[in-house]
Amino acid sequence: MEHLLARLEVDSRPVSRRVVNLLFNSFFPVNQPEDVWCERCVTLIQMNSAAARKFYQYAYEYTAPTNIAKLMLTIRRCLNACIQKAMKESFHNDDDGGGGGDDDEKEKENISTLNNVLSINDMNSMASLLEIIVILWRSIHKSLDHNEDAKEYAIRKFAAVLPEYFKVFKDDRCVVPLIILASFMPPAAIPTFSCSVISKLRNLDNGAGESKYSTLIDCICRWGQVGHIMELACDWFTKTPERRVRIHIAQESKPELALDYIEYLLTHPVNRGCLLAVPKKKLNQLLRLLGAAKEVLGSILKTTDTSSGSCSQTGLRAFSLYCRLSIHLQNKFSEEGKDYLALLEETGTWIKSQIVPFILASGQEDGISEHRSISESIIQAYLTVCKDVIMVGLGNLEFQARLLDVALLVIQSGKGGFCIPVLLCALKEIIEASLAQNIDPDEMADLLSAVQTLFQKVLECVARKLKKQQEEGLQLIHSLQRPLGEFLHTVQCWHSTCTALHKGVLSTLLAAVVAEINHTLEKVKSVLTFLSVCYLCYLSLSFLNELMECLISEEIEGIFSLMATVCIVILIKGQSSYFCPIKLCFDMLCFENQVHIKFRRPFSSLAVKLPSLSKI
Repeated sequence: MEHLLARLEVDSRPVSRRVVNLLFNSFFPVNQPEDVWCERCVTLIQMNSAAARKFYQYAYEYTAPTNIAKLMLTIRRCLNACIQKAMKESFHNDDDGGGGGDDDEKEKENISTLNNVLSINDMNSMASLLEIIVILWRSIHKSLDHNEDAKEYAIRKFAAVLPEYFKVFKDDRCVVPLIILASFMPPAAIPTFSCSVISKLRNLDNGAGESKYSTLIDCICRWGQVGHIMELACDWFTKTPERRVRIHIAQESKPELALDYIEYLLTHPVNRGCLLAVPKKKLNQLLRLLGAAKEVLGSILKTTDTSSGSCSQTGLRAFSLYCRLSIHLQNKFSEEGKDYLALLEETGTWIKSQIVPFILASGQEDGISEHRSISESIIQAYLTVCKDVIMVGLGNLEFQARLLDVALLVIQSGKGGFCIPVLLCALKEIIEASLAQNIDPDEMADLLSAVQTLFQKVLECVARKLKKQQEEGLQLIHSLQRPLGEFLHTVQCWHSTCTALHKGVLSTLLAAVVAEINHTLEKVKSVLTFLSVCYLCYLSLSFLNELMECLISEEIEGIFSLMATVCIVILIKGQSSYFCPIKLCFDMLCFENQVHIKFRRPFSSLAVKLPSLSKI
């Protein structure tokens, strides 16, 4: 049994369902009284509480919804009996006797053998029982929706005891399932609790963990009252809410907590749908308040005060949420003619004029370093959001061109290495989006040409970083391994459709690799850096073809560059089996007398590593 429950706890859905089927009659004996069902439930909880939750998650597949509802109500009676038992014990401790006989009789009806093993002080068992009630309700919620009488009966029964449960079960693990249980009921059925939810959210402190507010927000969204959260957040974003001034209640403004609430709403799809269902006027108000972060960040960058760290972090979070909310509003209201992408384009213009200059600032003073860090975070957040816009198909050709313009300005500043990984992801999305859209061929050619130009600037930026700050440069190369591979893979996959881009990227890549190995040879090093290996592992055949064309046209010349070509051929041979192109490259190299005369040893090494080619 222990082995089966352990499997049930951790195994996949198909296996878990088979285990539930095997154990169902043991822990849910439908032919026996309902009190026995509850006793078996408690037994299963005490054996393995996680397996118990999994068991009741699939129990609805093996019995009727009526039995599931009966078990919920039986667990409710069990909890009530435990509470009554604790109250009676407390009463006897305070008073020697007394007590109404009628109450005693009612209690006896609810007391079973479970009272000998259960106590409200056993919070693990109490929490597990509450969690199982929630799991059971969720499993039959569709059936309850089709049976209004049964649903109203269940709501009435649980609404009657919920206030008492909140008083008795104060442990966090008990409170969470109670709040979820409350969310299944209309707020009018539990007025004491429903009227206190916003107050609970308002009274939380800045920096409160997500677990403190997530269940409350989920509950409000389920009730369709997400507008109350928006009002609270907007109040905190403004300095002096009129309502509070009138009634003379001093409330601390908590913009950080407001951002926590808005971010949680935007991050979770169900809650996001509730948020976007709010009237458009309120959404625009929220967007406007979040957009004020640009002014805050701009003023921080213009000052020399270095003590605004928390304020700048709040501003950065608000700016990121402003950009994200713009995407969701564009997706929802695009058919109504409202262009929220224009706000992102205006943000790009703002970044070019007011943010990029700060990343050009030199020096390591605290103020300059802090300003540069803020500027980099703003640009990073903007590029990430714009990449997502293109990925989901919302960014048109003009939007993509403006993004490339902003990115080129950042990279040409010489200090744009921080954004290269996300920028490569954006270039990949632009290529795929431009090929998926039906746009003019000339406009597509211009766009892809800009992509190729920006890619060249990216490699130049990486090279400068390696030359000036080698350790940081190597860290940058490691961080861009995956986005670079995805970008090259996309270029290679679409090489027949965008031949000019394919050739341009390969030429840029080849020049970068030859230059890198050339630099390595000049320093008398024998080990290729990670960047060369990363480049070559994706495009071996295309790379060899491009290399051969460069040799034929004598674009590669000079002793070190030709030696670098030999190293490239050796490296590719170690990873692939493109014998014909390698042989042609090898033959072209043999025609260079200066290499043949001055580098006999490298060629003999090549013959050792490529025995098949030496025979050819």
